[in-house]
Amino acid sequence: MAEDRTTLLDIAIRNNSDIVVGLIDEASKPYPEFRKGDARTIKGTQYKTRVRTALPDVGFRQANNGVETTKQTVENRLVECFITDASWSIDKAVANASENGPEAVCAEEAESHMEGAIDSVCKQFYYGTASGVTGAAYGHAGLVDSVVSAMEVNASGSGADTSSVWAVKWGVKNTRWVFGKDGCFDEGDIIEQLVAASTGNMWALAQSLQGWLGVQVGNQYSIGRIKNVEAAVDASTQLLTDDLLASLLERFTTNLHFKPDVFYMTPRLQKQLQNSRTATSPTGAPAPFPEEAFGVPIEPTTSILNTETAA
Repeated sequence: MAEDRTTLLDIAIRNNSDIVVGLIDEASKPYPEFRKGDARTIKGTQYKTRVRTALPDVGFRQANNGVETTKQTVENRLVECFITDASWSIDKAVANASENGPEAVCAEEAESHMEGAIDSVCKQFYYGTASGVTGAAYGHAGLVDSVVSAMEVNASGSGADTSSVWAVKWGVKNTRWVFGKDGCFDEGDIIEQLVAASTGNMWALAQSLQGWLGVQVGNQYSIGRIKNVEAAVDASTQLLTDDLLASLLERFTTNLHFKPDVFYMTPRLQKQLQNSRTATSPTGAPAPFPEEAFGVPIEPTTSILNTETAA
């Protein structure tokens, strides 16, 4: 994966949002799709991409004979950003009672809510409006909504304990995070306000932390999936192997003519892949924990579930 690619962390730095930079830098360590994935900003909250879906029919002709004129097929696709809200509030009396002072309590609240937001958008990245996160129906579509059958490999697992491997090609014409409203994440001042409690009202300290976020899958062949991999540790078949990964790479070279930038998988599937690799050392040492397959880096992530239902 190219290291000079603009990421969401770069966008936060560009907008000089100190708290957001610090929180993304610390909280996103377990979220490689968020921290390292390609990103761009837009002035508004949506835009259209122009996608070529078929080439013109071009061939040979005989001398003194013409050819039928054809043209490429193109279509517009809408990319939208949606409100991502990590705003928080806390009872003013509780904050003031802290031995470390209200400032420390407020900093902890901001950090935890920002990390929760990152956790949510990363699940949304894969599962879209079916991600199960709070307000998922009001967020962006996920990779599962965009992947086409030509880019899927079926490991043939069954039940409700399966998982997926996702291969992603990041880039301007491919997959990107999109940050709306010029990439500004609204870091409001901490204010005092009267809020509704379970009984009556109370004075609270509160802060607005929100922005506009979406995902572009510009080319349907820039994402691929191995689905229905048995995630249960005691499964004897339908586990992740290099052969399955090679089958997925074949889909990329057939359709996109490029390798993906990265494989995303759960740590459990990464361990399955390690188990499938034969040790070759004279001492019989186990195969090293896999960090790549066929030259494509492997990034373990907790945003993909081991409890998918086979599809």
